[in-house]
Amino acid sequence: MTEAVNHSYTEDDRRMIRLQEGDTQVFQNIVQTWQQPLFSFFVRNTRDYALSEDLVQETLLRLFRNSWDYLPRGLFRGFLFRIATNLLIDHSRRSTHDVLLHSLRSSQMPNQDEVHDPVEQIPSTLRSAQTIAMEHEVQQIITELLRELPEEQRVTFLLHHYDSLTLSEIADATSTSIPTAKGRLRLAREKLRYLLACRGFQDEPANSDGPETPE
Repeated sequence: MTEAVNHSYTEDDRRMIRLQEGDTQVFQNIVQTWQQPLFSFFVRNTRDYALSEDLVQETLLRLFRNSWDYLPRGLFRGFLFRIATNLLIDHSRRSTHDVLLHSLRSSQMPNQDEVHDPVEQIPSTLRSAQTIAMEHEVQQIITELLRELPEEQRVTFLLHHYDSLTLSEIADATSTSIPTAKGRLRLAREKLRYLLACRGFQDEPANSDGPETPE
């Protein structure tokens, strides 16, 4: 029975179990696996490499200190990025300037219902020079527009589209429910589409008063 359960663990689950059992050497494997994804997440949000390195170290240190709080249910990314997101929010609230974004990296965002939406077409495969130039311009504008979103919506959008977290992982990472995470993602997309439309990157927005806002 125990063996069957063990087979359901992810590699991250097994590493955390070993860490909980006192195998501190396995922590190096966790660091090697996750320090770069964490660094990319922080750099996209702060545009500060030195600060991002510090936040990565603090995230991993908190992971080590709170390893006993982790339950091996295959949700390690949500657990890890909850620590990272809380650190980012804490820093953002202490900071005298707004959180800035460094770049939008290519990633797969498969949403066949919205394949013609500029927000959904940021990443791509091989493209023509003209298409690449257009997408680069859209990326730069979205980088600017993301600053205008509420912090929760911005973080949700980034976690989903650029760190590839699922809605359940985002809910775990942001200490909220899946419906709330889904709603924040929807609102972020709607606002970005509306702001892009205002800049002429798609049809004029149907609602001149702007995108829907939560009550």
